[in-house]
Amino acid sequence: MTDELEQLIHKFPLLNNMQHYQPITWINPEFGEEAEIPFTQAEVFDVAARFKRFAPYLAAAFPETQKTDGQLISPLLKIDKMQTVLEDRNAAEIPGNVYLKADSMLPISGSIKSRGGIYEVLKFAEHVAMTETNLTYSDDYAVLATPDYHKLFADYGIMVGSTGNLGLSIGMAAASFGFKTTVHMSVDARQWKKDMLRANGVTVVEHDDSVSVAIAQGRKEAAKDPHTYFIDDEGSKDLFLGYSAAGIEIQKQLTDDGIFPDADHPVFVYLPAGVGGSPSGVSFGLQMMMPEGIYPVFAEPTHVPSVTMGMMTHLYDKIAVTDLGIDGKTLADGLAVPRSSKIAGRVMRTLLYGAHTFSDDDIYRYLALLADTQNIYVEPSAAAGFSAIAPTVAGFENQAVLKNATHVVWATGGKLVPTDEMQRYYDKGRALLAEPQQVLAR
Repeated sequence: MTDELEQLIHKFPLLNNMQHYQPITWINPEFGEEAEIPFTQAEVFDVAARFKRFAPYLAAAFPETQKTDGQLISPLLKIDKMQTVLEDRNAAEIPGNVYLKADSMLPISGSIKSRGGIYEVLKFAEHVAMTETNLTYSDDYAVLATPDYHKLFADYGIMVGSTGNLGLSIGMAAASFGFKTTVHMSVDARQWKKDMLRANGVTVVEHDDSVSVAIAQGRKEAAKDPHTYFIDDEGSKDLFLGYSAAGIEIQKQLTDDGIFPDADHPVFVYLPAGVGGSPSGVSFGLQMMMPEGIYPVFAEPTHVPSVTMGMMTHLYDKIAVTDLGIDGKTLADGLAVPRSSKIAGRVMRTLLYGAHTFSDDDIYRYLALLADTQNIYVEPSAAAGFSAIAPTVAGFENQAVLKNATHVVWATGGKLVPTDEMQRYYDKGRALLAEPQQVLAR
């Protein structure tokens, strides 16, 4: 162990627990402090306006979006039965109400990545169309689904590196326009995601390495062609802002359910974190729409706590889990990112309430419990938020207001998982639940 590493662990003792794959809960000491943030509420509204302009195109290209008039919207579901089971298994009350923000049901790619990934594709398509044709902001964007535009877009390429869901969202959206689309997939990516992309005309390049390597290779390949646009999961402003549109959406859903966040009515939002872009973008959007009473909590695997480690040490993307000898291996494929985003940690420095790490076995248990209690099926990564509720409640300073709390678990993916694959996830969760009962992730 180097002297520098020893000094880092001495300064941040939780790093020692993380090195030994022990679940930890970290409360951000800078949460709520004044800070300059490089994004604005106006940019969130700009994202919403672009999504609205593209609604006619999405309704034409993806008929499943017609029932929401071409908008990407997921339900906010109260999950009382799951809450009861969580209390039983954690041997502790969860004051307030528990909801599921079911991005697992989002149209097109069935994951939280539908927001950021599809948004950046839409913005690039708009740029190409306005540069090469006489398209105006006032036009009906359904015209972009016509053969003439398809031919235009075929002269351009879009490339991305991904563990899975981001590649799915970008690949399916880009292919719908006719862009030459390439997705560099890491070793963690599920085979069915690669197969689905190829079935939609996307070129998939497989890497026997981490997503960081896949991203680096994609970036390098895209740089060779001026007509190829690279979407950078490690540092894209547009990806980040695309995710932020969720803030506008959930503000309306909470209001419709009589929930108005403030100091006496806290809303805890539990978000799985991989590279950190999507949970950070969502958290930023929430706090732009509801500046008081929002408490974002990230959930990461004990084997890949990259965002927590980066934020705790203020090293952000300058430190990888492998620097501490952590292996970076997890069955939660969307979270298998050894180094955090260049944007996420810095933006979230004062916006993130805290973080929790979990074992892979726990997310399979929660996945099965959600299916049993609410008949909702999600992929393993999407169940991560459940692991953070009990430790967050237990450590919250103002226990008196928790009776008014709202807990929102962000289900980040699952809709497109093949039935046989989902059955294997469920069966594994049930087998783990059949073992002698233990308190989960306290």
